[in-house]
Amino acid sequence: QVQLVESGGGSVQVGGSLTLSCVHSGYTYRAKCMAWFRQAPGKEREGVASIFTDNSATNYADSMKDRFTISQDRTKKTVYLQMENLKPEDSAMYYCATKSGACLLGHASVYHDWGQGTQVTVSS
Repeated sequence: QVQLVESGGGSVQVGGSLTLSCVHSGYTYRAKCMAWFRQAPGKEREGVASIFTDNSATNYADSMKDRFTISQDRTKKTVYLQMENLKPEDSAMYYCATKSGACLLGHASVYHDWGQGTQVTVSS
């Protein structure tokens, strides 16, 4: 059984930065697609970025690629999301998710394991 634990969320001002972490434990970390999603109140969960654990290949949502960076530390089985120049519209619950197979970010419905989320609030 896979367990994902996110951390690093918080409250920041516009233009600030945050780095989220997601620790993977349980089943193998190899050949997994690890991704970050976010969900604001009343909105659909949307993909932010994904990374394939074996070769660190990444994919981003078009609107995120300029300010967000996904990375991993394979020795720690941890995935990071570095967020810069944050805007109020980035405020959301951020979730870590994982699946096997192709790692093209995709829709939330194709991911089978999720963390509990970490809240990011950006205020002006």
